[in-house]
Amino acid sequence: MTAQVPASHTADYIIVGAGSAGCVLADRLSADPGNSVIMLEAGGKDDWIWFHIPVGYLFAIGNPRADWMFKTEPEPGLNGRQLNYPRGKVLGGSSAINAMIYMRGQAADYDGWRQLGLDGWGWSDVLPYFIRQEDHFEGASALHGAGGQWRVDKPRMRWDILDAFIEAAALAGIPKVADFNTGDNEGVGYFQVNQKNGRRWSAARGFLLPALDRDNFGIFTGVEATKVLFEGKRAVGVEYRTRKGTMERVMARREVILSAGAVMTPKLLQLSGVGSGAMLQELGIPVVANLPGVGANLQDHLQLRPVFKVHDVKTMNVEYQSYLKRGLMAAQYALFRTGPLTMAPSQLGAFTRTSDEFETANVQFHVQPLSLDKFGEPLHPFGAFTVSVCNLRPTSSGFVRLASPDPFAPPQIAPHYLSTAEDKRVAAESIRLARRIVAQEPLRKYRPEEYKPGLEFQSEAELEKAAGEIGTTIFHPVGTAKMGIARDTMAVLDERLRVRQIAGLRVIDASAMPRITSGNTNSPTMMIAEKGAEMILQDARG
Repeated sequence: MTAQVPASHTADYIIVGAGSAGCVLADRLSADPGNSVIMLEAGGKDDWIWFHIPVGYLFAIGNPRADWMFKTEPEPGLNGRQLNYPRGKVLGGSSAINAMIYMRGQAADYDGWRQLGLDGWGWSDVLPYFIRQEDHFEGASALHGAGGQWRVDKPRMRWDILDAFIEAAALAGIPKVADFNTGDNEGVGYFQVNQKNGRRWSAARGFLLPALDRDNFGIFTGVEATKVLFEGKRAVGVEYRTRKGTMERVMARREVILSAGAVMTPKLLQLSGVGSGAMLQELGIPVVANLPGVGANLQDHLQLRPVFKVHDVKTMNVEYQSYLKRGLMAAQYALFRTGPLTMAPSQLGAFTRTSDEFETANVQFHVQPLSLDKFGEPLHPFGAFTVSVCNLRPTSSGFVRLASPDPFAPPQIAPHYLSTAEDKRVAAESIRLARRIVAQEPLRKYRPEEYKPGLEFQSEAELEKAAGEIGTTIFHPVGTAKMGIARDTMAVLDERLRVRQIAGLRVIDASAMPRITSGNTNSPTMMIAEKGAEMILQDARG
C-alpha cells in the first residue's frame, strides 16, 4: 500500500469529510495563508431549499440527495428489526439534516474522559472551545460566547401542548430550566437551536463558507474516498473516485485528517488496512496497522417514542392536514421567519434520573407536538404528541465493519441496542416515567390516550418488549475510533487524536469519543474539531 503514482493534487492538509467536524477544521486550518488545505466530500452542495428551512429535515432524512441511506443489521434487542440509519451526505454533513439542538452534554461526561487518562479533555478544558465557537443569542457570559461562527438561537414558536408538558414535568419533580448548557442539564425547558433568523445554521454556513474564498483552500464535492495511502507507516495521501468514475488521489505534505463520521471514518480506515488484523486478512486487505478498536465501541442513543393522542389542542398532525393552514404556515415563514416551518424536530427537552442510583440525569426527553411512525413517513391523521425518551449513557455497544472489500459497498452497522440488562431496565423505567408525566394535571384537560406502545404493556418483561418495538436511533453514533491511553488495547487514537502506530494521520469527528456524551452529539463533535485544529497547528509549529 505504498503511494507510487504521481499526485494530481498536493496540499499540506487533506480533510476527508465536509461534515460538522470537517467544516470547523477547514476554516481553522486554512485561516493561516501559509497552510494549504484540500477537502474531499462525497455529497453535493447544500443548495436545496430544505437544507435551510428548519422543518426540511422531514424531507431530507430518507432522501438520497441528503442522506447516505444506511441501514443497521437486524437488531436482536429491537425484536429483529432493521433501522434506517440517517447520515448527512452534503456539505455540512449531518448538521444539514439534524435536529439543530445545541447541547454540550454534562460536565461529568468530560471529567469522565479525563479520568480515563485523557489529559486535556475535562470539562474545564473543553468549555473554552465551546465558548470560542459560539454566537449566543444572549451574548457573552461566563458560560457562553458572542461573535463566534456557531449561531445559537432561541426557538421561534411555542405550543400549548408543550407548555403544558413543562408544567406536568415540574409536578413530576423535574425542575424548570432556561439553559441546558451549564454543565448540569437536569431540568425541563425549550431547547436552544442552531438557527439564525429562522433558518438552519449548519456547519457549512458557519465555518465552511468563510474558507471557500481563500486561495489556499480547495474542495472537491461528489467524490468518495476509497483509501488512505501510506509510505511505510506514514499517511501521505488519499485515493478517491471522481464524479466521472475515475480514480484519483490527493497527497498530503503534513497530515491526512479523517472527519467522515462515526460510520464512514472506520470504514475508510479498514479499507486502508487499519483495523482488526484478523478481519482485514479475511477480506484480503493488507494490514498496515493492527488496531482492533477500529469500528468497535459504537455507541448511540436509542430513543423510545411513546405517542399520546390528545384532544382540543393544536398539534402539527392536525395543522398539517389542511392545505389552507399549510399555505398560512408558508406565508408566516416567508414574511416573518416564524411559525411551524422554523421548528426543529424536537422543541422541548427534559433531562432527569430514572432512579436515585444515578448521580446525574440519565435520560433525555425530546418532546414533539406531532407523531409519525418514523421519520420520512407521513404524520398521523389525528391529534397527538410524542414523548421520545433516550438512555443518555447506554452500556450496550456495537460495531461498524466492512461487509466486503468493495469500497462502495455499505458497511455493516450493528449498534446492539438493549443488549445489556441495565439498558433494558432503564428502557422500562423510561416508559413508566413518560406515563407518569403525561398523567399529571396540566395535561389532563387534553385527555391524553396512549397510542404507542399501549397500556397493555405493564410488566417489566412487557415493557422491555415494548421498548424493542418502539425504539429507534436518535442519530447519535459515536466512538468507533476512540481516544484512549496506550495500555487500552481498543484505543485507536491518543489524546491528541493521532492514529496509533501511524504517522501523519488523525481522526477528528464523533468517532473519537471514548464515551458518548449525555445529550445531542453534534456540538460536542464540533468542539472536538475546534480543539483538534488547535492541536494540529501546535504540532506543526513544533
